[in-house]
Amino acid sequence: MPNASTRPKRGRRTRRQPREDPARNELVSRSLESAQQCLFNQDYGTAFVHYLLVLNLAPMLKDFARESFRFTLFKWADELDSVGRVQDLFNCFEQALELFPADEVILNSMGEHLFRMGFRDEAAGHFHKALKLKPDYPEARENFYRVANWLVERWHFLMLNDRGRNQKYQQAIQKAVERGCNTVLDIGTGTGILGMCAKKAGAAEVFACELSKTMYELACEVVTANGMKGGINILHKKSMDMEVPKDIPHRVSLVVTETVDAGLFGEGIIESLIHAWHHLLLPPQISDDMMSLEPSKTGRVIPAGATVFGMAVESVEIRRHHRLCVSEVGGLSLGAAGQLHSPVSCTADADDSLEPYTTERLSRIPGGYTALTEPFRALDIDFNNVTELEGLSSRETQRLHLPVTQEGNLDALAVWFQLHLDQESSLSTGPQEDTCWEQAIYPIQNPNSVALRPGDQLVVDVSCRDSFLRLCSISVVRDGHEIRLDPHLSVDTQQPGTNPNPTPTAAPAPLCSALAGLQTHQSPPRETCVLECSEIALLNNRHYHQSFNQALDTLLTGLALAKENSSAVGPVNPTTATSTTTPSPSSTAAAAAAKDPNDDLLYFLDVSEGFSLLPLMAARHGHVKAYSSVEKSQHQDVLRRLAGANGVHERRLEFWLNQANEEDPAVLKRPSREKLWSAIVLDCVETCGLIRQRLMEKASLASCLLEEGGRVFPERIVLYGMLVESDTLLLESAVQGQEPTLGFNIAPFINQFTVPVHVFLDFSTLDCRHLSESVELFVLDLMKASANYTNREVKVRATSSGRVTAVPFWYEIHLDPEVSVSTLSQDSHWKQAAVVLQPSLEVRTGDWVCLAVQLHKSSISMSARIDNEDASAGAAFHLL
Repeated sequence: MPNASTRPKRGRRTRRQPREDPARNELVSRSLESAQQCLFNQDYGTAFVHYLLVLNLAPMLKDFARESFRFTLFKWADELDSVGRVQDLFNCFEQALELFPADEVILNSMGEHLFRMGFRDEAAGHFHKALKLKPDYPEARENFYRVANWLVERWHFLMLNDRGRNQKYQQAIQKAVERGCNTVLDIGTGTGILGMCAKKAGAAEVFACELSKTMYELACEVVTANGMKGGINILHKKSMDMEVPKDIPHRVSLVVTETVDAGLFGEGIIESLIHAWHHLLLPPQISDDMMSLEPSKTGRVIPAGATVFGMAVESVEIRRHHRLCVSEVGGLSLGAAGQLHSPVSCTADADDSLEPYTTERLSRIPGGYTALTEPFRALDIDFNNVTELEGLSSRETQRLHLPVTQEGNLDALAVWFQLHLDQESSLSTGPQEDTCWEQAIYPIQNPNSVALRPGDQLVVDVSCRDSFLRLCSISVVRDGHEIRLDPHLSVDTQQPGTNPNPTPTAAPAPLCSALAGLQTHQSPPRETCVLECSEIALLNNRHYHQSFNQALDTLLTGLALAKENSSAVGPVNPTTATSTTTPSPSSTAAAAAAKDPNDDLLYFLDVSEGFSLLPLMAARHGHVKAYSSVEKSQHQDVLRRLAGANGVHERRLEFWLNQANEEDPAVLKRPSREKLWSAIVLDCVETCGLIRQRLMEKASLASCLLEEGGRVFPERIVLYGMLVESDTLLLESAVQGQEPTLGFNIAPFINQFTVPVHVFLDFSTLDCRHLSESVELFVLDLMKASANYTNREVKVRATSSGRVTAVPFWYEIHLDPEVSVSTLSQDSHWKQAAVVLQPSLEVRTGDWVCLAVQLHKSSISMSARIDNEDASAGAAFHLL
């Protein structure tokens, strides 16, 4: 019987409507009004605080205030960024995401700030979240593609597609495990492929470590998908921070690694192996007594060692990117610039900010190269000898005398290596090999041309200071006379083990004449300045500066003439326009005396990225005041020296960013309250071959700041492209084929980071078949924003049958209606880019391929299909 005393259950109460709080409503209303007023006054920090208060008190206003809140956040973040208040910037974004956690625009913007400050993993996470919320969000997609190039470098795809390399590593690991190396550590595991090879070969225990968070997470996914999650222990850690038994239970009998770069030691393999031998590996087999021990009781490394080779080369492409090769460009003499060179040097006085070498794929370098010496053996290293590893940095410098076999100008030493996996197997990174590797390039920084001829000897020093391989060209010996190449060394400077008297005190007159270009140490020291490689190449581009000089002369001369005519006529009064009265000479002189001399000045602004001579070229017209956006004080000093040497008065050249203040850091604004710009130069194309971000927004603003008749340079950009078939681009963009790599399922995971645009491309040397003629794809008008379109369909006729795997593209940059420069020219400092089709598009000769091009801000997307009636195949790709 139910309990009669039980109280009857009540139904659910009707939820009360929240009572109006007049005080709260008044606070919200006043704060919203204050936020809008602060926004109008450009007081973004105060506006942001008011918006936070409003949206926390009244969440129902989020949809109403979203756009204004975003705008305020982004403006305030830019101000905080400009004054270095990084923590405050990220605090503001975190507060914003608490209010709008699913706002793809805020997520993308925070990712952009994170990426610029070097937090690439975190930036990728924000871009990925933004894309999940809105898959067709072009800015987030573009940013994710950009950061993917950093997080998963393109050589991962090349290596995984290099079957020969993969098989040799697998065979070496299998042999080592079968001979008893049953505990394995994979240092720098990447995708986890070498660790999985060890497990598949039968290793009892496999450990792996990876420093990159992105690659660590990727390796975990790959290992799990291949059923080895319990058999391989992956640590998100640098190997040099690992300890026994904290990270691994005991020492291992085999370390496998490929932490090498084009210069062999650049990724820290020496330091990591020294640490491994002392802390993670079993002792090596260093004596006959230990030969009887089982392999499981001793340690070894794969690869076992390496041999480094090199040769002297001539290459115009290397030369023009690393030292100044011209004495005059655009009407400017460059003699006062001092010694300008790239940030690549391994001379004795090179500071730590300079890299000892750069990299090139010599087989694809534009213009090719000429070997001036036979390949020489520079160094041998045994990775299984810890004593040799520890003594590498303190090795005595080795001096080599290399016979010159071919006449030419010495531009660089090219270096490659042979990686000895074990006693039977090796890999070569040489320029003639079909390999995924580039070669290390040690450019000659001597300001004078170094001409070699057969019979000469090139003297090269080889050392390993700081565990970096360093090759330095010291001198040339001709007919028994040694001429130093390093202008900072006297002829008497000697290295250990060399002849203290290599040359006579005087050389015969004919020899002195022949070697005049080499005798640099007697010249007075010149001021030196480091520029980026692309900046050096730009300075060496005569056609670029000649074109700009021509366009500037046309514009500035015309504007100056118009001002003179306007000044002579004077303002016309409608009521006296018919009067024929002539002003008296005294009144004319008085008017001239009262006139401000700055009234007739033309104002020129160059907001190009990096070092630029364009402001000096403009200032040489005399009636122009030019502003440069060069930031580095050393670079500003170079421009000042050049200005003085070329007759440009110091008051005619100023540095625009020096005048920016914390309250108003904007670059694009009036030169003064009363003046407008006569010309504004925008940097429209990145060196890598992509259109600069936010270019059209900058162009729209710039056009509003021009005086009548003024111009934005360039005024128009035309994008050209071509259909090609290129397996090379496919291999460099994604893991190809349906078969697993060495039997492992890796492609679906790493191909998530496939980027559809291949940048820093040299189209002139790309291994490809042209399937069409070049065609105009899109036009950007920087002077008339209203004339631009957002969509365009272009039909391209196939001139050959094949697979359209990519569309390389480049730009014709029109400075005015008569003058243009191309990013495809041989002397261009720009590279090209290419869209890679996944999957490729089969075409036959005569087929029409329809390219649908869409422009969103500075991001161009494109889809492709065959336009024949019986064709249904299609492909999509994007231009960033």
